[in-house]
Amino acid sequence: MLLALSVLWGGSFFFVEVAVGAIPPLTLVLLRVGGCALVLWAVVAMTGGTMPARPEVWRAFLVMGLLNNAVPFSLIVWGQAHLSSSLAAILNATTPLFTVIVAGLVLADERMTPGRVAGVGFGFLGVVVLMGGGGWGEGGLLPYLACLGGAISYACAGVFGRRFQRLGVTPLQTAAGQVTASTLFLLPLALGVDRPWTLPAPGPEVVAAVAGLVVLSTALAYLLYFRILAVAGATNLLLVTFLIPVSAILLGIGILGEAIGLREVAGMAIIGIGLAAVDGRPAGRLKAAVRGEGSLT
Repeated sequence: MLLALSVLWGGSFFFVEVAVGAIPPLTLVLLRVGGCALVLWAVVAMTGGTMPARPEVWRAFLVMGLLNNAVPFSLIVWGQAHLSSSLAAILNATTPLFTVIVAGLVLADERMTPGRVAGVGFGFLGVVVLMGGGGWGEGGLLPYLACLGGAISYACAGVFGRRFQRLGVTPLQTAAGQVTASTLFLLPLALGVDRPWTLPAPGPEVVAAVAGLVVLSTALAYLLYFRILAVAGATNLLLVTFLIPVSAILLGIGILGEAIGLREVAGMAIIGIGLAAVDGRPAGRLKAAVRGEGSLT
């Protein structure tokens, strides 16, 4: 399930790369969250559930929709209009690094440890390697910063989202509520900025990419995400962060013909070391194996 989720979320960068040339970023994100909202509301109805009606829950949905969908999706899609899908996915992999920082600042039970500090340091070194050397292309530095801004927004959403358990909201309700809220945010923006009715009709490959983005990389991915969360826990779910860039890079190189250079490989490797240090388990298993207490598997 973890591998499947990594392919679904890695595939979102592929689908965006196919569609973003024909559909403006805000409209593309609106189609993604609006279509996902329809699918998830249907799933809620088919499973015999209902959506909560309490105002405090919908206020939380509005904040979560802004932090977890509207802002990061828009920033990353805009950044990807100037960057390859592979590079955008690598930058997005910094989300756990920012989560450690945000959680350490605002949560009493998520304090920084030496291992996490070292992991964040390594991760940001990897980002410097990715962004170093100039030659940033037509968008300059801004597309890189947009993708990193999306990762920061995801990190804030991860910390904010802890309150839904206290509110008595199920994961499926949270997913449906947040994409509904983000649809409400994005609808007037996309209509006012992109004027999508003036755009030429997209080709069949763009329509297929949008459908894949909605059904596979958003709705199905959310359902699989919450299934893994239930059976394996949040710590194991973090492993998907290691796998998403791999899926995105394989799709980008194999289908889109993207090229990845030594700088990108080095940056991804250093970020990977940082993520491993933040996670803590690889080092713990290595120490246990050295002491003869277990194996690396």
